[in-house]
Amino acid sequence: MSRSPTAGPGTDVRSGDEDATAGPGRPANVILVLLDSLNRHMLGAYGGSEFSTPNLDRLAASAVRFDNHYTGSLPCIPARHDILCGAWDFLWKPWGSIEIWEEPITAALSGAGITSVLFSDHPHLFEVGGENYHTDFSAWDYLRGHESDPWRSRPDPSWTGAPSFGRGWTNYDNSRGWFRGEEDFPGPRTMAAAAEWVRRDSRHHDRFFLLVDEFDPHEPFDTPEPYASMYDPDWQGPHLIWPPYTEAARARGVLDEHQARQIRASYGAKLTMIDHWLGRLMDDVEEAGRADDTVFMVCTDHGHYLGEKDVWGKPAVPVYQTLGHIPLLVRWPGTGGGDCRALTTSVDLFATLADIFGVTVEHRTHGRSLVPLLLDEADSVRSWLLTGVWGREVHLVTSDLKYCRAPAADNAPMSLWSNRWSTMPVHGHPELRLPRPDRRAQLDRMPGSEVPVIRQPFASGDLLPFWGWARFSGNHLWNLGEDPAEDVDLADSRHEPGAADALRQALVEIECPEDQLQRLGLV
Repeated sequence: MSRSPTAGPGTDVRSGDEDATAGPGRPANVILVLLDSLNRHMLGAYGGSEFSTPNLDRLAASAVRFDNHYTGSLPCIPARHDILCGAWDFLWKPWGSIEIWEEPITAALSGAGITSVLFSDHPHLFEVGGENYHTDFSAWDYLRGHESDPWRSRPDPSWTGAPSFGRGWTNYDNSRGWFRGEEDFPGPRTMAAAAEWVRRDSRHHDRFFLLVDEFDPHEPFDTPEPYASMYDPDWQGPHLIWPPYTEAARARGVLDEHQARQIRASYGAKLTMIDHWLGRLMDDVEEAGRADDTVFMVCTDHGHYLGEKDVWGKPAVPVYQTLGHIPLLVRWPGTGGGDCRALTTSVDLFATLADIFGVTVEHRTHGRSLVPLLLDEADSVRSWLLTGVWGREVHLVTSDLKYCRAPAADNAPMSLWSNRWSTMPVHGHPELRLPRPDRRAQLDRMPGSEVPVIRQPFASGDLLPFWGWARFSGNHLWNLGEDPAEDVDLADSRHEPGAADALRQALVEIECPEDQLQRLGLV
């Protein structure tokens, strides 16, 4: 197979089309369903048998199943930045807004006269730190009441709550009692609203991009019957819908055997419920006649630990396969399904959208279009990718290796690059904000940009943004081809120097901040 020109690290996204009309081999529309915290190994399409996912499995039967798809920037909002802006930002800043030197794919689509629509129940898209990801959509609808959404000012007295494992009161305690039936939960309402738009409005647009940013199966793992008891029918008392965020939870007695099984079952219940509503959306796409001219994708931002390696939630640990090796299903009209072994990552979805719609952005991006893979014109589009959380380990992933590099000593030096200076609010701890720029801050430039940006350095002993607060377990190296469970750590072996050099070369190629190389001991 021949390698097709694609966008890659250190390049702008450029399409071969001169305008935004659908060219040969390019469907007119895209529907992208982002299911938050979707665990690859639990889906039937990827060999899972613990929980029922018949509609994801149905999609996979006619879609290209990507078997080596990985996270990039983490967690939730940084992953959406990858998808909507196409650039890894976790080496420059933590969770935060779209910056003034970049624009989302939706702005480029608007300039080309292409309709973009968002349906979401994801609270972080509508609060500080994520507040401008929705603003360039042609239309958007926020379905209220999920997790931290301050939807209601008082609880309905019929809701008695559930064990929270240290979270205390949350906004969900005000919202939950107002859901009377399955159709009232945020996930079903979001899927139903998107399906209604497909039936009612999609035919009125020549070209469209529909993003369904669905926060399920993210916690709280709260569902009505029959889902709530589906996978743990003997459980007595309120269902455990809030997982602890910790490692060694079983070993340290945070969870006993029954509680661990119940939390996992509650995740499975939510997975099966949202799969049902995804099936209704898929049916409406077919009935509206859009399956023949619309690419249908299902992806996620990251997985969710549910006891794998005795890790729960998304605590500050290396990006193991449970969190970082994620599902991607793409149904392309007129082509058959099948498996794709090529290495891919979240920024590639941005490049794929730009390719399909024939649009251009000016800022530096890191993605490679998946269209050559989908049309069977190429075997691969990249040989490596980077993933991680700002202030934490940096991971290099290749087709067979994962190298996790921790700070060489103190978690310094480091810098934060931003002109918006916002991040995820921690409800219940409003004092946890980004430290303000101080007298050391300077104006700098992002790679490929002439826009001045505030660069705040941090040195050893400084109070870091809370994303960098954690202990590290050292470097790790796994041969994923031989050891997919990551049981045999090859760090400190003869293999590590080569992996470290490959990571250094990757970081240099994307022109990451010099202090990252110093922090990681790669200079």
